[in-house]
Amino acid sequence: MTKHKLKVIPLGGMKEIGKNITVFEYRDDIVILDCGLTFPEDEMLGIDIVIPDISYLVKNRKKIRGLVITHGHEDHIGGIPYLLKRINVPIYGTKLTLGLLENKLKEHKLGDVDLNVVNYGDIVKLGKMEVEFIKVTHSIPDSAAIALKTPVGTVIHTGDFKVDFTPIAGNSIDLNRLAEYGSKGVLLLMSDSTNADRPGYAMSEKTVGDTFNNLFVKYNDSRIIIATFASNVHRIQQIIYAAENHGRKVILSGRSMLNVMGTAKELGYLDVKEDTIIDIRDMHKYDPSELVIITTGSQGEPLSALTRIAFGEHRKIELHPDDLVILSANPIPGNEKAVTRVINALMESGNKVIYKSLSEIHVSGHACQEELKLIHSIVKPQYFLPAHGETMHLISHAKLSMDLGMPEENIFIVENGDVLEFGGKGVTHGSPVESGNILVDGLGIGDVGNIVLRDRKHLSEDGLIVVVVTISKKDGKIIAGPDIISRGFVYVRESGDLMDEARNVVKGVLDDCEAKHITDWGTLKNNVKDSLRTFIFAEIKRNPMILPIIMEV
Repeated sequence: MTKHKLKVIPLGGMKEIGKNITVFEYRDDIVILDCGLTFPEDEMLGIDIVIPDISYLVKNRKKIRGLVITHGHEDHIGGIPYLLKRINVPIYGTKLTLGLLENKLKEHKLGDVDLNVVNYGDIVKLGKMEVEFIKVTHSIPDSAAIALKTPVGTVIHTGDFKVDFTPIAGNSIDLNRLAEYGSKGVLLLMSDSTNADRPGYAMSEKTVGDTFNNLFVKYNDSRIIIATFASNVHRIQQIIYAAENHGRKVILSGRSMLNVMGTAKELGYLDVKEDTIIDIRDMHKYDPSELVIITTGSQGEPLSALTRIAFGEHRKIELHPDDLVILSANPIPGNEKAVTRVINALMESGNKVIYKSLSEIHVSGHACQEELKLIHSIVKPQYFLPAHGETMHLISHAKLSMDLGMPEENIFIVENGDVLEFGGKGVTHGSPVESGNILVDGLGIGDVGNIVLRDRKHLSEDGLIVVVVTISKKDGKIIAGPDIISRGFVYVRESGDLMDEARNVVKGVLDDCEAKHITDWGTLKNNVKDSLRTFIFAEIKRNPMILPIIMEV
């Protein structure tokens, strides 16, 4: 038994959906598992994506032996280009996963990255730790669970998975290999908790194929537009099968859709006849009833192809009143309003819209309770750390493991940045490490923080008043102004009296400062802001941002 401890440090993915990244550290060796992104919440105005804070990894870069990826979804690989801009580490993943990652690296103009394709069953030695990739089923091919063998014991991380015995392609989840590890002894299980509050089993992806075929028969005279995740290769495969069965051509719309499908086809993960997929520019050559359009935008993203189609802003696709639109995805929590907005726009155009509550056109790629119980039963871990889920998912998964006989003291629900240390005397909590959200706005990474977001929120809710005054450098007297400019506060032409009074308030403050021989610009600006804010709130109960500009000539 080693006297050294294994540290398990989640830097993302705990008490949240997305931004998954976990650090495993033993002595002078670090293995990183996944590095994803998440999308901004409503209050993160103007933010494009959110990535994990990797300050801890930057400080310990010399210890890092490799980055291991479970599968190719954005919440597991989307943060990797940003990590590579600060730390160049070898990366290990399955063929499709690395193919999708390569697309992202090209977009970020990142070359000279050490990418290593790993097959199921391969053992990768990373310092004093070893990693084995184990086959699991998910909504994207080449998904893997990870067995991390350390001197302290074995950790099993399921990645995202479900138990699908009739997958669209390839073999089912390798329960035998997981059971073999269970029979040898597993120190810690980390498991996908997304559907831990859902009883039963996740339905097989093949059930969606049957629904598509039925809809294609029912609406054989309509053009069919289907929105789904670009990375849901299995779903897109089913749509292509249905289109081929009914003599339809397929058009792909949306940059990410074209990128992912191009990679999947090139690497042999998409079974499609040579003439099935046609260029969007050739759409006019076919009757609408001969076409299926597969597009991005199932989450109501403002710039996605489906949203632009719904609001008549797409350059090449115009809605027809008899089009059938299918949203083959569940709204991610927080996206419900955006999805409803798109559905309403489509229906206002006279289109028939089918979404989850109307038909079985989506099944989850994540395990439900009975599947999670199966994994617990065959892995038989000593300790359990629920992962990949919000607080309610993690707690549901913890209760489920207790129902199976796991002692409560052996279950850990942690925050991002918490440190669990596994060693000869059990498990202890180490000092938390730096973690959190890094906000990406355009090309800026981390330059937008809480203060900037607060200002953006303030501006969006209350508007801005700019006060411009020109004073004499010689004697401090007002030469011009004060002029007041309103942006997002009130319409000046209809609020002339208010603006005149505000101007008089500012002038009074400046006269008072002049009489008291106050010439310090900071004091002048603060006095103007305080007096004008008090006046405006007393008059109309609003609190705009006030920006005084003093020019000296």
